Amino acid sequence: MSITLDEAIALVTLEADLLDHGQFMEWLGLYTADGRYVVPIDPDVDDFESVLNYAYDDAEMRRKRVERLLGGRSISAAPPARTVRLQSRYRMLESDDTHCTFRCAQHLTELRQGRERDYAANVTYRLVRMPDGLKIDLKVIRLLGSTEALTAVSYIL
Repeated sequence: MSITLDEAIALVTLEADLLDHGQFMEWLGLYTADGRYVVPIDPDVDDFESVLNYAYDDAEMRRKRVERLLGGRSISAAPPARTVRLQSRYRMLESDDTHCTFRCAQHLTELRQGRERDYAANVTYRLVRMPDGLKIDLKVIRLLGSTEALTAVSYIL
């Protein structure tokens, strides 16, 4: 049986909730061992290994990112930002018994030091059915608009 749209939405909604509530250790468990978290500089690029990206994280880099956020060693994470993600426009691009490619829109609002910032993005996921449920094998966040403020982002998009 193919991975359903409802299953995919449930996983990405869980991910958004974990991130908005700072449950980063649980967030790490949503990924496959070989999974990638990617924020490309150029939203039209698909070959992420050949270009510079804001983030191109494997499991080790995701773990280090979480350690910096939780350990207070990141100057951009002090004080920590509060975030709210709104997701919509869900679309299954392809699906079979073990894999699916899924896309949605994301609007993220950040509140940090009394200042609000908004980021809109198209987010593409490749999900994999594992014995313990669906996992994220690839997440690509294609930001819209200006990304100048990303140098101070103190959370995971």
